[in-house]
Amino acid sequence: MDDHLPLAVIDLDGVLADVRHRLHFLESKPKDWDGFFAGIPDDPVLPEGRAVVERLAADHELVYLTGRPEATRPDTEAWLERHRLPQARLIMRRAGDRRPARVTKPALLRTYANRGRTIGVVVDDDPQVCGALESNGWPVLRADWMGRPEELERAQEDAGRT
Repeated sequence: MDDHLPLAVIDLDGVLADVRHRLHFLESKPKDWDGFFAGIPDDPVLPEGRAVVERLAADHELVYLTGRPEATRPDTEAWLERHRLPQARLIMRRAGDRRPARVTKPALLRTYANRGRTIGVVVDDDPQVCGALESNGWPVLRADWMGRPEELERAQEDAGRT
């Protein structure tokens, strides 16, 4: 960890992890959150996301910031390692936190900014998160390479679950 490097804050779902194969769990009523999160180990890596992360790792300290719940940490860490993605601190949603991603992520980033760390870039796929971050003055790279499936949008913004 080098406190002199700017931070590159990277989202997982829709940026590095292709979650489309498990979105069908969110189409049922009630939503099958256990089934959705159980699919984490099977997520393919999005090649565009990998390329961005590898490029940023050269001159930034990486931080993975995800709306995934803390309970998924073991599967998430194993996934990152199995796919040989750069090592970085992993920040996850606290148990019971159902705030929309557009509220949760800026709040978590303020913690770093208040410690005097420079946020060099945030890479996220959620347009509402990107807008909230930009309104706080943080530079954002909008990850549009997976598209925005409606189920993922609802999970991040309405249900506050990923």
